[in-house]
Amino acid sequence: MSTPRWSLLVPLAALVLVTACSGGPDPAPASPQPPPTTTVAPAPAPAPTTPVTPTTADPVVSEIPDEQWDRIVATGAWREGCPVGRDDLRVLTVHHVDLAGEVQRGTLVAHRDVMASLSRIFTSLFDAGFPIERMEPVETYGGDTLASLQANNTSAYNCRRPDQINAPVLESPHANGRAIDINPDLNPWMDLRCRCWSPRDTHAERTPGPGKILPGGPEVALFEDEGWIWQNIDVPDYMHFDTGYPSAPWTSPNG
Repeated sequence: MSTPRWSLLVPLAALVLVTACSGGPDPAPASPQPPPTTTVAPAPAPAPTTPVTPTTADPVVSEIPDEQWDRIVATGAWREGCPVGRDDLRVLTVHHVDLAGEVQRGTLVAHRDVMASLSRIFTSLFDAGFPIERMEPVETYGGDTLASLQANNTSAYNCRRPDQINAPVLESPHANGRAIDINPDLNPWMDLRCRCWSPRDTHAERTPGPGKILPGGPEVALFEDEGWIWQNIDVPDYMHFDTGYPSAPWTSPNG
């Protein structure tokens, strides 16, 4: 007996249905993707800054640091037998105008009882534009007075070494920290030991010029108003101001 045609189609249809429902083979796993990269922009370059020129003298008085005192002692600017010591001295830092017209920060060592007066004086000199070539403590020059003078260096305290003394040490204004020499090359003094101008005679004549101190000039009046004496010596000493000889405790008339 022949099989009906429709009976042969049933198994084939079932096979097609099973295959369609199974969805075929599983798809291959996806390849891992690299993490997204983050681009960091470089920091912007800082804007260029223009140095600010100080417009005030800004005097600051402080005690002498250990390192500086060690240099003072090592160079002989202080030694046993000097009339004042570290506790009597102070450091003044202050702006000044140099001979090129630039503002510099200078340093003076002097007695503590003249510091208020020096602060006022150098503030007025700065405001007036009076030029000071350099202002460094004498230990910067190895305690050598002549080397400091030749550098046209403005300085105050110096208990000079025995070979450089020109006044009894206990009475000396410089050894007591109550004297100051300003622009000494421009304002020399007459050294009677050699009968010569020190540090040299180039600027011995009192003609006007930047940084020079002249009789009746405003710098002399400024110091004298504070109670200081110009050329307190029997020979020309144009660089030198002090508070009196022999040196003694002192107070400015301005406090």
